[in-house]
Amino acid sequence: MGFTEKNGLRYFQFESFQNLPVFHAILTRRGGVSQAPFDSLNTGGTVGDDPQAVLTNHERIYDAFGFDFGSRFDVWQVHGDRIICTKLPRGRHEPHPKADGILTDKPDITLFMRFADCVPILLVDPVQHAIGIVHAGWQGTYQRIAQRAVEKMAACFGSRPEMLFAGIGPSICADCYEVGDEVLDAFVSHIGDDALRYFDDRDSRLYLDLWLANRDILEGAGVTQIETAGLCTACHLEDWYSHRAEHGKTGRFAVMMSIEDN
Repeated sequence: MGFTEKNGLRYFQFESFQNLPVFHAILTRRGGVSQAPFDSLNTGGTVGDDPQAVLTNHERIYDAFGFDFGSRFDVWQVHGDRIICTKLPRGRHEPHPKADGILTDKPDITLFMRFADCVPILLVDPVQHAIGIVHAGWQGTYQRIAQRAVEKMAACFGSRPEMLFAGIGPSICADCYEVGDEVLDAFVSHIGDDALRYFDDRDSRLYLDLWLANRDILEGAGVTQIETAGLCTACHLEDWYSHRAEHGKTGRFAVMMSIEDN
């Protein structure tokens, strides 16, 4: 499906999700009210942007797609491997639980997460009518958070990995993601020497391929239906926020999902 525009918002959707019982949108940075350097559809509330602008952006997204803002479930993302299965939205004044994966099988809940280089991984179970979003930076990736999410979907909803559809969303690519030796050490320590295939040493600089690593982790967990967007956030600042390319002074783009009623 690629890019679509609606009510002034530009967003990306996976082709492989087209006939599944799910709404999903990976929102670009376009169509909001935030001022530079957060221009314009920033959904991150802790990056230094005007709080009212951030709230307006959230409400604009929900209005554009016809969802109740009160249906939102989101979390405080902490680069770990905790996954939450939820049956209720997060109350507007309730604190954010800390997690990097959120799952539900309730059609009256919209899952919502924020990104700026880390990998959004979207999961759909069309049989059990369940969905999930995973936030996988380098820390979440070596902790195999995508595998944890697949296992959690099985535990919470009876999902079978081979029935799942997965989408690896826009995030920093292997040509742009330079890392230090401590990242390589963490991967080898947790994954083993097989992790070396995710790294490329070019001109004494080390680069990490998060797309390949997360695809391997999903396949290792039994998921076979995987689509990779192949869109680099650092290369395309006209559409995406990039923590790396914008030296930390930037916003967060949103990923939103809702499962259809049976």
